[in-house]
Amino acid sequence: MNRMRIAFLLVLALPVQAMAQTAEDRARAAAAASRAKTSDSDTLLNNYVTPGLSGQPIATVDSSKQFTPNLACQKTAALLQVLVQPGPSGDLAMVRISRDTDLNGSFDASATLPFPISGICANGVIACDAGSWNNCHSYRWAVDPNQAPRLESAGMTDLAGCYCINNSCGGNLAFSNLPTVLKDLGGGVVAALTTADPRYGVAQAQVDGPSITYVGAQSTACTSNPTIGQTAYRANPTAMAGDATAAASSNPVFQMLQGSPAGTSKSQVVQNCTVTRQISTDSPTSEQIISRNSGGYSTVQNGSSIDYLMGSPGHNNLSGGSCSVFDYRLVLHVERPERIANARLVTFYADDWAQVRIDGTWVGSTPTTWNTTGLPPGRCEQSKTTYAYPNLDLKPFLTKGDHEIWLRVAVGDHGEAFAQVHVDLDTSCSASEQVVDRCTTLAANPQCQLDGEVVDGVQTVLNGIRTGLTPVQQTRVVGTASCPLTLTRDFFEKQRAYRCTFDNGTPEPDLSRAAYIIDHSTETLLSDRVQNRDGSYSTTTRNFNLPDRGSVNACESVCKTRRPQVNSAAALSGVVGAQQNNPIGWDYIYHACQDNNVCPAGDGEELVEGCGCIDDFPEAVVMMQTVRLGGTDLVCTGTTR
Repeated sequence: MNRMRIAFLLVLALPVQAMAQTAEDRARAAAAASRAKTSDSDTLLNNYVTPGLSGQPIATVDSSKQFTPNLACQKTAALLQVLVQPGPSGDLAMVRISRDTDLNGSFDASATLPFPISGICANGVIACDAGSWNNCHSYRWAVDPNQAPRLESAGMTDLAGCYCINNSCGGNLAFSNLPTVLKDLGGGVVAALTTADPRYGVAQAQVDGPSITYVGAQSTACTSNPTIGQTAYRANPTAMAGDATAAASSNPVFQMLQGSPAGTSKSQVVQNCTVTRQISTDSPTSEQIISRNSGGYSTVQNGSSIDYLMGSPGHNNLSGGSCSVFDYRLVLHVERPERIANARLVTFYADDWAQVRIDGTWVGSTPTTWNTTGLPPGRCEQSKTTYAYPNLDLKPFLTKGDHEIWLRVAVGDHGEAFAQVHVDLDTSCSASEQVVDRCTTLAANPQCQLDGEVVDGVQTVLNGIRTGLTPVQQTRVVGTASCPLTLTRDFFEKQRAYRCTFDNGTPEPDLSRAAYIIDHSTETLLSDRVQNRDGSYSTTTRNFNLPDRGSVNACESVCKTRRPQVNSAAALSGVVGAQQNNPIGWDYIYHACQDNNVCPAGDGEELVEGCGCIDDFPEAVVMMQTVRLGGTDLVCTGTTR
């Protein structure tokens, strides 16, 4: 009897337990399980992205089942590795890049940069004299035809997010911030590789001491050709409609659906587009074409011609003793090489010996050939001044970027030295134009017909019929007050309208019932109307209550800390911190507080504001406004404002 009573009580208890867990409880449990696996970017990477691309098992949200996806055509645990070694000067004395080119799991190609690195940029690097910010050259990451990363010379303005890491900006910066340096350096290499070959993706970066390793896979198109059609739409999205139409016209499945009863419903829509002639003018100043960064003792400008003078031309103002070598360096920054009409090494002379090099390449010497970096090949004292008038063409050397002209002089007793570089610039006003046709896709679509066209204010097509009106040639003055140009063209802008016919697929749904429910229901009553078979309507009304949505905190409890940071950012004028009274600033960090309302401050951080609802929006607005107004004040204009 007791056993029957216990069994009866257990049967009665089962429905009670099932009813105890409501739909809201199950939803909250499912949401908590989902947040545990996708709460932040690192968790999402570890649980789904990285194992998905590398062919490892992925667990469901409730961890009850596992499966191994096959998202990538090829995958490797080490697509790319960057290994660095900081030197005594603070520069990266060694940077080695290793790659897994065939994605078989092992590195099969590696390269080492030929010079130390003094600065890191988001898309390149800066190389200077060891431990200093002198004689700097800037380079941008690119890839060669074999998809191997390489560096190419670039102007400082072509780089972004640059900062200094060697001893000229602070002690032990590269080693102390090695994870950040590795991520910034490797990020530039990865960006160049994935931009050149969009088939490959990088899932995760792992820093291990002086190296960073990237997990990667081939996850797009599964083809040996890096130029894939899918990525072409990123550069030209409007081409997708035309390509889709062309593919559909030859697809038998699409044609079958188009002729089916569901595809007989047609509709028309009018789409507008323009054909615009875009004209831009250009009249650069000499400084915008070429400028002297350092070296030389004089710059003489006469109109659009510039002479750069270097050396020490005063008579016998160099004392060489038995034989001494004097170096004079002139660094020119070229921004617009196409605007250099003529550039020549006009003349140079010396008492006793002189040689001229451009970017390290020997181009001339006097009195005889002296093309080494050592002492002259003959007797040092010549007892006279020898002159050279090579009139050498320097245009092949003056590509975009920084270039160094080096005058080396050997003096036996007393002497002097001089070199002159003459440059003729093209500062004339010119115009470039292109016709931007945004109607190409619509014009190529056989379902679209030209319905209207207005050319420079003249109606040439109306309701699909040509009006017979033809606009005359238009003459307009374009450019600026300092660079005006008068152009006469057949047209400057065409405004077109196309009437396109496309498939609706199925008739539009009847939304009258939903509209009735919305219009007649309240927070406590739910009204409904259902159509009967005979066409009549039946209406109902019943009580309705929304479930308790619970309460939430007013905000997420956060705390604010700060950590000292040396300003090592680099710009055209040099390292920013070197131009400040105090190069040490503060990095402000916000942390989400722990459950016990404790601020999880990191190493070297000091607490600024404790856990709570922190509102720094006014401070952020002031910072953004300061940057905006500062940028406005730095705009250079040709007139007083």
